[in-house]
Amino acid sequence: MACKSRVSDAIATLVAVFHEYASKDSEEGKDSGKNASMDQFKLSKNELKELVQKELDMDNVKDPAKLDELMKELDEDGDGQVDFFEFVGLVAGLACACNDFIELIVTEEQSQSAQAKSE
Repeated sequence: MACKSRVSDAIATLVAVFHEYASKDSEEGKDSGKNASMDQFKLSKNELKELVQKELDMDNVKDPAKLDELMKELDEDGDGQVDFFEFVGLVAGLACACNDFIELIVTEEQSQSAQAKSE
């Protein structure tokens, strides 16, 4: 699917990455001949861990307690998996945090520039 704008590309990438990881446990279950109990349209804890470590560079999820905490926060319906809507909440929160950081840096730079001009 070719998108025409950066935002459309970002959305398409977000959806594709989610589904790439969400289908891993079910594919492994098929490959091993086992009945995959996890939904191919939701992230299991292992899939979430792999996605967050590889795609979001969040190394702190190597700590099992941190992963459990993240899973609990994201899993709003309590089914033990993270659906796309729940995952987007994580991405939106991270995007907002990045935006806040950029605004803070720009504001500090502008303040320092204004102080330098007044001296």
